[in-house]
Amino acid sequence: MLNKKVLLITGGTGSFGNAVLNRFLNTDHFKEIRIFSRDEKKQDDMRNQFKNDKLKFYIGDVRDFNSIERAMRGVDYVFHAAALKQVPSCEFFPIEAAKTNVFGTQNVIDAAAANNVKKVICLSTDKAAYPINAMGISKALMEKVAVAASRSLTNTTVCLTRYGNVMASRGSVIPLFLKQIKSGQPITITDQKMTRFLMSLEDAVELVLFAFEHGNQGDLFVNKAPAGTIGDLAQALKEICEANTEIKIIGTRHGEKLYETLCTREEMKKAEDMGEFYRVPADNRDLNYAQYFSEGEQDISLIEDYHSHNTTQLDIEGMKKLLMKLPLIRKEVFGEDVAQMPG
Repeated sequence: MLNKKVLLITGGTGSFGNAVLNRFLNTDHFKEIRIFSRDEKKQDDMRNQFKNDKLKFYIGDVRDFNSIERAMRGVDYVFHAAALKQVPSCEFFPIEAAKTNVFGTQNVIDAAAANNVKKVICLSTDKAAYPINAMGISKALMEKVAVAASRSLTNTTVCLTRYGNVMASRGSVIPLFLKQIKSGQPITITDQKMTRFLMSLEDAVELVLFAFEHGNQGDLFVNKAPAGTIGDLAQALKEICEANTEIKIIGTRHGEKLYETLCTREEMKKAEDMGEFYRVPADNRDLNYAQYFSEGEQDISLIEDYHSHNTTQLDIEGMKKLLMKLPLIRKEVFGEDVAQMPG
């Protein structure tokens, strides 16, 4: 399926793009991988790091249809990772989140359809399920845009993946906690009982590749990930670092949830269990609003969301085993010569 094809990764200079390159650049799966992003410095860093003729760089912004359309010419597949992801930034500048996450996604899909791209995989987040902050709301609307577009497309398949926080990625708590431990500062925690899904970058790539292989028009894919409390995560890092660092509770910040939801109960009602993943088919009801509102499903009330409180819970020892596999921990704590994923 992939042999001698052209792949485009929007937002490709980030952690996800680097992970895809590490996976595929030195294989025969793709004859060309295009990196589309706004940051020329990161592109130059990536160019110097990989030094591979199959890698092509396009400066542009998903907000600008013309720039993404030009980059899309001759492309077979798209991994759409470009997004504004930082919760505080999106909270202060919600219209900017909408421009990139919502309108940018529409541009990507329109450009793909105009160039007969075979498949587009749009990357979403657990914050899109029952969103309470601007970032989550913009991502939830991004999902709706993708599903709506998928209903009218014939030559281009559009599907989605939704996953939780990637451990040790840019802006996540693990690098922050590690920095606080190493500098002798207290570890700042908002709520010790807060739970989060625990996924590696490799898990995120596997989810996208699974969607790539199995996705039908409008499908949403979610992987089954373990979770744990933030308190246990901080304690696990302390024990790995053999540190005596104080843990300081600072209170829940604006826009933070006690737990994260990967699948709502409405989605779980129709989800197909595919082993390590759930597939949620698109809602393809038509515009018959009378039928939409007058007919309900009683058994939905009996179904539970799939969230970080009711998934498999890791204890401190389980977290330590997971953390010890991370390149960041192996390098910063144990001094191993491990390549880091650029932010």
